[in-house]
Amino acid sequence: MKLLVLGAAVALTLSTAVPAHAATPADILRAGAEQGVRDGYPGVIGLVRNGTDSQYVKAGLGDRFAQTPADPHARFRIGSNTKAFTAAVLLQLESEGRLSLDDTVARWLPGVVDANGHDGTRITIRQLLNHTSGLPEYSADARVSVPYVANTNPRQPWPPRTLVDIALEAAPVRGFHYANTNYVLAGMVIKAVTGEEPAVQVRKRIIEPLGLRDTTFPVDDPETPSMHGAFWVGSILIRDVTVSNVQTFGPAGAIVSTVDDLATFERALFTGRLFPAAQLASLKTTVPMGTGDAGYGLGVGSVSTPCGRVWTHTGGVLGYFTTWLTSEDGAKQVVFAANEFHLVGGTRGQRDVGKAAVDAYCALQATS
Repeated sequence: MKLLVLGAAVALTLSTAVPAHAATPADILRAGAEQGVRDGYPGVIGLVRNGTDSQYVKAGLGDRFAQTPADPHARFRIGSNTKAFTAAVLLQLESEGRLSLDDTVARWLPGVVDANGHDGTRITIRQLLNHTSGLPEYSADARVSVPYVANTNPRQPWPPRTLVDIALEAAPVRGFHYANTNYVLAGMVIKAVTGEEPAVQVRKRIIEPLGLRDTTFPVDDPETPSMHGAFWVGSILIRDVTVSNVQTFGPAGAIVSTVDDLATFERALFTGRLFPAAQLASLKTTVPMGTGDAGYGLGVGSVSTPCGRVWTHTGGVLGYFTTWLTSEDGAKQVVFAANEFHLVGGTRGQRDVGKAAVDAYCALQATS
């Protein structure tokens, strides 16, 4: 499946055959990372985790301009993988009886979604989280996309309400429609319910309890991840975009993390450590994405592979492209991150490293 939106992505390149048994899962992912560097990525890092055993891979450079080798423990921007953190907070709030996912947006944000045919009294929180709200994408508007891509002011303020208002200028869309607007509104709901910004709630409810020591949710200061992000124009690597605007995507895509922390979070998510069984069932209830048999749950996706269905999501923000895969029980996981993204989907690097990730996951599934 592949669906790419500025600042956010759900993408996976599927292998057509289970990889040769002679190679280990880490070997397969490492070969894919090396191919990704040949394809043009400055560097690729990754993790293969089977139960308590973790193996790391790296290829190329963590900083193309300083010629620093890639470090599999480096911090990077996870992009739309942030969405699962935001969804998890709302699922926890539901489990505490503080809201229902079937509450309307207007219940918590009266009058916010009420323009150009959009009606917050007819949209639920659940529909925000599974992208069936009919809301358009604000980052498709040049007022947002141009300054973000130009990256001339990484601290440019973007109040959530401003982003939503820009989205509402476009007409409603039908069916599944992946839009960061949904998760900006989800973050606004979190604040309306708790009185705290979504970044604070994510830190208190997820980052700290899970011991994600290398994970942060930047709000005003964009931070400087240790894995430096780059931007291609044509075939020329011309810009370091490590520092970029985190306010553009906020609860839809601002988190900085590592392959270890991301895998730990996804495992906790799917093993029910973060909320009760009823909310776990909601997390995993998918809607069709309109591409093959791909389905979208609440901040997570599901797709078929040669070795069965896998839970997955991809994040793409300026300079960074990341994908994770995990088994139903969270025991077997693959994560990779590349440090170049110029907001174009379907590149050779994305296809080759994505295929290697699926092959590595299937090889992992074949192990005891």
